[in-house]
Amino acid sequence: MGVNYTLDTNTIIYLLDGKLDEALPDGSFYTSIISELELLSFAALTESKRHEIQRFLKVTQQINLTEAVCKKTIQLRCQHKLKLPDAIIAATAIVQESVLLSNDIRLGRITELSIQSLAFKV
Repeated sequence: MGVNYTLDTNTIIYLLDGKLDEALPDGSFYTSIISELELLSFAALTESKRHEIQRFLKVTQQINLTEAVCKKTIQLRCQHKLKLPDAIIAATAIVQESVLLSNDIRLGRITELSIQSLAFKV
């Protein structure tokens, strides 16, 4: 059985913009409902980019706000003073027992979170 990964919004943006310097690792991929909201609510989003994002999200398993994710989000916000979207995405990865693919340094401070960063083009 392969590794499960939760994709942070920044990883999805880098991937779709061709800015990752390496391929995504082999495994199964989850996305938080928060990533969909963040990606599709960008004011300057073109219709073409919107379709690209929607196509990409269809190949991942989307995780909604379950009771377990909500409880873990509250705990993470209280302990680590995270922004709400970051806390929800981190909580999603923890609850799904997946590795979070993210380049957000602040999230790396959460000891119960398994996190992996990816190299990106400068």
